[in-house]
Amino acid sequence: MSYTLTQASRACGKSKATLLRPIRSGRLSGARDDIAGSWLIEESELHRVFPPGAAVPGMAAGNDAPRTPDRTAELEARIAEMQEAARLRDDTIADLRRRLDTATEQLGDALQQVRLLTDQRAPPPPEPLPRHRWWHRRR
Repeated sequence: MSYTLTQASRACGKSKATLLRPIRSGRLSGARDDIAGSWLIEESELHRVFPPGAAVPGMAAGNDAPRTPDRTAELEARIAEMQEAARLRDDTIADLRRRLDTATEQLGDALQQVRLLTDQRAPPPPEPLPRHRWWHRRR
């Protein structure tokens, strides 16, 4: 039985990109479908390199499973964790922006003070180099 790349990724619990790397390097043999242009991988060849494993969340039967109260509670807890992580990330970004604004403001004040304390006149132009005329050497 031949798998397409998507079916193979679901069967071994790896991403499609993870499967393409060994195909391109020759560690895993796969053939291109002439009609659709997709990769076809034999089941035995796939499991020789990648043993059958747990399905990747969001790619396998985990989404097809019936929703039980325990599963719903688990998913709601994960959603709450993700929302909390997003809130913490947003708070951190806001804090870092506030610190950057404060530092930029302080740096601007310090640069203004340095300008007041240093000589801001343009330096005098350099003295011209003596010109050596080539026709003087010719004699």
